[in-house]
Amino acid sequence: MAYTLRPARRITAVFGAAAVSVLMVFGTVTQTEAQARPESFAELAETISPSVVNITTSTTVAGRTGPRGMVPEGSPFEDFFREFQDRNGPNGRPRRSSALGSGFVISEDGFVVTNNHVIENADEILIEFFNGSELPAELVGTDPNTDIALLKVEADGPLPFVRFGDSDTARVGDWVIAMGNPLGQGFSVSAGIVSARNRALSGSYDDYIQTDAAINRGNSGGPLFNMDGDVIGVNTAILSPNGGSIGIGFSMASNVVTNVIDQLQEFGETRRGWLGVSIQDVTDDLVEGIEGLDEARGALVSNVPEGPAMDAGIETGDVIVTFDGVDVEDTRELVRVVGNSPVGKTVRVIVLRDGRTQTLSVTLGRREEAVNASMPQTGGDDTPEGPATAQILGLTLSEMTDELRDELELGTALEGLVVTDVDETSQAYEKGLRAGDVITEAGQQKVTEIPALETRIEEAEEAGRKSLLLLVRRAGDPRFVALGLEE
Repeated sequence: MAYTLRPARRITAVFGAAAVSVLMVFGTVTQTEAQARPESFAELAETISPSVVNITTSTTVAGRTGPRGMVPEGSPFEDFFREFQDRNGPNGRPRRSSALGSGFVISEDGFVVTNNHVIENADEILIEFFNGSELPAELVGTDPNTDIALLKVEADGPLPFVRFGDSDTARVGDWVIAMGNPLGQGFSVSAGIVSARNRALSGSYDDYIQTDAAINRGNSGGPLFNMDGDVIGVNTAILSPNGGSIGIGFSMASNVVTNVIDQLQEFGETRRGWLGVSIQDVTDDLVEGIEGLDEARGALVSNVPEGPAMDAGIETGDVIVTFDGVDVEDTRELVRVVGNSPVGKTVRVIVLRDGRTQTLSVTLGRREEAVNASMPQTGGDDTPEGPATAQILGLTLSEMTDELRDELELGTALEGLVVTDVDETSQAYEKGLRAGDVITEAGQQKVTEIPALETRIEEAEEAGRKSLLLLVRRAGDPRFVALGLEE
């Protein structure tokens, strides 16, 4: 059975007119379990309900301009559907679309938190409060990377609000309750536990709390509370095979959200730290090829464009093991800790290079300003005609030529050995190398000629290594691959 991850507000309801039967399961409860389980959530729900809001958005959607999408272009039914559309209204007439979501008030002066996908592209945003009153809201700022949005309403007096708690203190098994507007029902409460922590779904800054508290369409943007009434998550998505809740919901952890909200309040946008490196995880098969590393940890630098890292002396092939006092376990952790660092802050970065650690001082840039910057490619001299070719480690390799540059659209600056064929029974094929890839480094040294690669292999074998670390570029994107030397 296929399972689909969906934003909670976008899930299609599967409930019909038939009555829903409820199965009550009773069992024996020990005295210890009874003491740990709350007798009721009523008092907590009554306290926090006034701060939770329903959100309705309106969006102008362009009308159809023809039957395209309803029937194949050129179909004999094309004219029929065009006439049908003409009878039912002018083509291209805009229409209004509305959507429902949830949110919560975080200050008495009217700041409201919700999901970005709840209000994305909305022309109008209406906030409904627990007492039935309604107010229009203005968008302060959004962060699509964490799916968080900040709104502002203007009220006649102070509004009831809730505070964020420390999501890092939430433990698997702790009781939580979710509030929101599921399926348009409004101000609905569901209870469950923290099922898992530190879930990553699809974003670079993801840190989700998984819960079995019921979350459905319309719950998006609503709060996930701990038993102290503090918000420890923002309900965002569910995992479901049918569009309904099956007890696998995800809430963005409050410690991520608060950092985003602080920036949106101050700047109206996010301002994340930027180190300026391309990185990849250190896998078990790469460890053998990295001198001085005895386990899979850290973030392996695969490219260093112009920016903070280059200015500080970080090099391709370095393994970042510590950033600003935080031990780096993998790339996900490094991305998060860098992104949460202030722009302009000078931090200490410890890298492993040539078997020894070095401490470098890096002044962080701003990621949002650099995200669209192109990655420069390695420069070099013109390659002479008549390139050498060889079959090494399951790869058929050729030295660079102008013809290969043109054929593979490699650009004029890239230097290295071009993969022209890969033995499908080789380890190189298994690890994803394909014709058109360019090997720019071997053993963390540049290679532009076949003999240089052969020398790197000999050096690795003499050092007793079982694999050789290659830096491979495909469509300009670099990655390290460790190939065994027993091919």
